[in-house]
Amino acid sequence: MSGRSEVPHPGPEPVVRPAGVVDGTGTKPVTGDDSERPDGGGGHPGVDGGEQPVVDGGGEPGGGGEDGGRELSEMRDRWLRAVAELDNVRKRMARDADRQRLDERARVAAEWLPVIDNLELALKHAGADAGAVIEGVRAVRDQAVAVLAHLGFPRRDDVGTRFDPSRHEAVSTAPDPDADPGTVLEVVRPGYGDDGPRQLRPASVVVSTRAGE
Repeated sequence: MSGRSEVPHPGPEPVVRPAGVVDGTGTKPVTGDDSERPDGGGGHPGVDGGEQPVVDGGGEPGGGGEDGGRELSEMRDRWLRAVAELDNVRKRMARDADRQRLDERARVAAEWLPVIDNLELALKHAGADAGAVIEGVRAVRDQAVAVLAHLGFPRRDDVGTRFDPSRHEAVSTAPDPDADPGTVLEVVRPGYGDDGPRQLRPASVVVSTRAGE
């Protein structure tokens, strides 16, 4: 060994903290002793050490929930009543529509009863006189045409009119020097009703053409 004595190196100086400080941030630990709080109060400590506000329930607990549940129940009752009323209206309208269709069919059928009666009379006298039968059938035909006119579908006389695709169906053509091309020369099957949706059916006709076409 040498003759020199070794001087020990001083270690790190101890950090002296004030009482109640846990680290260098100055944060004081939360304890149940309120006497160490700055205000000495008795409230509930918050996250930052302050007091938490106390929320007032405004009366008995659950009071607001009961009011909301009652209002929801009333709204549900009103909704169920509205749905039931709507279903009743729908059923009533369906019944009215069925009754109207039945009344209309009955009215149209009643219009044709006299026509059937006259046909039966014509058939009853068929063996007696052929001429009388022909006259009877012609009278029944006129009566049926009158019934259609009364229902809003009059019979049209289209001979000599200009061919109209919306009113006529051309089943044949024929040259006619006395008629302009496109004129209705003959009605094979008459049409009934007016133009548009009031037309029961178009007329089947023969249309004129130029000679040589």
